[in-house]
Amino acid sequence: MARKLLMTAMICSLVLVLSLATFTVNAQTQWDGGDDLPTNPLECPGAEAAADPAATEEPMDMPAYDGGSAVNAPDLAGQAITLVDIPKLIGIGYFNATAQGTQEAAAELGNVTVINDGPTEANIDDQITFIDNYITQGVNGVLFAANDPVAIAPVLKKALEAGIHVVGYDANSQPDAREWFVNQAEFNGIAKALIDNMAAEQGEDAAFAIVTSTFTTPNQARWIAEMQAYQEKCYPSMRWLETVEAQEDSKLSFDQATTLINKYGDELKGLFGMTSVATPAAADAVTQAGQCGNIAVVGLATPNPMKPFVAADCVKSVVLWNPVDLGYAAVYVMRAVVDGTLTSESTSVEAGRLGTLQVVNGSEILLGPAFTFNKENINDFDF
Repeated sequence: MARKLLMTAMICSLVLVLSLATFTVNAQTQWDGGDDLPTNPLECPGAEAAADPAATEEPMDMPAYDGGSAVNAPDLAGQAITLVDIPKLIGIGYFNATAQGTQEAAAELGNVTVINDGPTEANIDDQITFIDNYITQGVNGVLFAANDPVAIAPVLKKALEAGIHVVGYDANSQPDAREWFVNQAEFNGIAKALIDNMAAEQGEDAAFAIVTSTFTTPNQARWIAEMQAYQEKCYPSMRWLETVEAQEDSKLSFDQATTLINKYGDELKGLFGMTSVATPAAADAVTQAGQCGNIAVVGLATPNPMKPFVAADCVKSVVLWNPVDLGYAAVYVMRAVVDGTLTSESTSVEAGRLGTLQVVNGSEILLGPAFTFNKENINDFDF
C-alpha cells in the first residue's frame, strides 16, 4: 500500500512538473508576426513616475552610423532635385497622407519635385519593379516604405551604386541599403501605447488576437515583438491567442477579424489592428458581429476612417502619429542629405515646421512619440 502511495505521489509530481514546463514553454512562445531582434520594453505604468530620473538616467552613447552611401553622387547642394516616393502601396488613406506631406515639403523648399508612385497592392515584387524603373529613368533620390526589409535591399543598393540618394520612412530596409530612415515613433513606444490602452479597456488579464499585414512586414514585426516583451513585463496575465495576416486589404482584414471573433467566442476580449487598413476593418467586424462593448479594438489607423466607430463607442483608442508629418520629414531629410547638411556625424536635422529632429539608432531620424486619438480629440484631426 505504501509503495502504491509512493508511486502515485511520484506520478502526480511528474505530471505537475510537466505541466509547469509546458506552461513555461507556452508563456515564452514567440508571437506570430513578431521578429527575433532584441527588444527594449519601456517602464510599466506607474513605474515612470516612481523612478528617480537622476538615479536612473545614464548618458547614452550614440550608435555608430550604419547606413549606406550614394556612390559618386553629383553635388546638387542647393540645386533643384527630383525625387520619387514609392511606398508599400498607393491609394489608401495612410499613404495618401504621407504623399500629401511630401508635396507640402516640396512646395515649402521650392527646389524639390516629388513624384508619388507605386504598386496598388502591398506586393514587394511590384515595389521592386517600380524602384528599378525609376533608377533607369534617372532621379536624384528615392523615398520608400518597404514591404520587405530584406527583399527590397538589392534594388535600393542598386540605386545607391548609381549615385541616387535613398531615404526610407514608415517601414525600414536593411540599414546599409539606404542612407537614412525616418522612424515615425520608437517601436517600444508604439508597443506600450497599444498594450496600455488594451489593458485599460479590457483589464490586465484580457485575451487578444492581432490582425497584421504580413509576418515579414518590418515595422509591424518590430511592433509585435516589442508588444510581446512589454506585455510579458507589465501585464503577465494578458494572453495572446493568435496573429493573422491580411495583406493590408480591407475585405481580407474584415474576414480575418470575423473569423477570429467566431473562432474564440467569449474568450476573445480584444483585437489589435497593426495597419491603417486592419484597424477600421476589425472595428467594422466587431460592429457587424454585435460585439461592441465586449471586444475592444485598439490599433494603428488614421483618424478619419475611425471617427464613426469612435463616435459609436465601439472604439476608444486609436494609436498613431501624423503621417502627413512623416512624408514631410522624409523630404526634408532627403534635401539635407543632398545638401550635405545631414552626414554620418550629425546628431540632428532641421525639418521645416517640425523643427529639429533627433538622430537615433545610428542612421534613423525620430519623428516623435506615439499619439492616442480618442473621443475627446479625434475630431480635431482631418486625415
